[in-house]
Amino acid sequence: MESPFKADILKGKVGLITGGGSGIGFEISTQLGKHGASIAIMGRRKHVLQAAVSALQSLGIHAVGFEGDVRKQEDAKRVIESTFKHFGHIDILVNAAAGNFLVPAEDLSTNGFRTVMDIDSVGTFTMCREALEYLKKGGRGRNSPSGGSILNISATLHYTASWYQIHVSAAKAAVDSITRNLALEWGTDYDIRVNGIAPGPIADTPGLSKLAPDEITIKAREHLPSYKIGDKWDIAMSAIYLVSDAGKFVNGTTLVVDGGHWLRNPRRLPKEEVKQLSRVVEKRSRETPVGVPSSKL
Repeated sequence: MESPFKADILKGKVGLITGGGSGIGFEISTQLGKHGASIAIMGRRKHVLQAAVSALQSLGIHAVGFEGDVRKQEDAKRVIESTFKHFGHIDILVNAAAGNFLVPAEDLSTNGFRTVMDIDSVGTFTMCREALEYLKKGGRGRNSPSGGSILNISATLHYTASWYQIHVSAAKAAVDSITRNLALEWGTDYDIRVNGIAPGPIADTPGLSKLAPDEITIKAREHLPSYKIGDKWDIAMSAIYLVSDAGKFVNGTTLVVDGGHWLRNPRRLPKEEVKQLSRVVEKRSRETPVGVPSSKL
């Protein structure tokens, strides 16, 4: 699909993307790079990083990869410093690293719960905190009169409640809170914009293959006729908007990009049956005065 943005909308920018070697993170890395940004990606698996960097470079994107775990402050600090040393400045931080798996709450260990919280929420804060000095107006390597931009990848699981996702729901609720609070504090003090994206089910991603394999997706379609699957491109285009000047007046917002999926509510009755029932109920209502039992009429 053709991008709606100018090819050079991010020209001269440097973006650091955690979890940028695969899935949604890699697509964001690719599209930011195609729109002019230089890219650093951070991940735990060396072979994934190498493959991702090679793929980006084959597209003519200036890209490097750094091994690191967002749960470790020393890794966060090292990767951010390495990105700065390589490019001379950092303008965009995208926190896309995440952990997830399906598990009933009673089968989830405290360690499993903590692991997801550490990756998604603590990891997001740690990266933001370590990047502050490089992103803020007047920070190291910054000649821009304004600060940089942070984008946190969230979810919609916690907007209502989700089966077998208590750990991720809690972690993403924390991520959304981090986004709003940093937008308030750092937007005011340092002119840094902090926003988020809450993706729905996205095709060809590790998340969808783990959380909605074919067996589950087929059953979901039986109850959700409007169930749709999005594309990684949809998320990446939203990311470009939020980190570019196109979204310069957007701060503290988590943009839901899910085709309305989180609003899902199984249809209990066919539409025609609802219409017929409604006419019957309305007729009964008009014939029976409010508050007067039919037995008294």
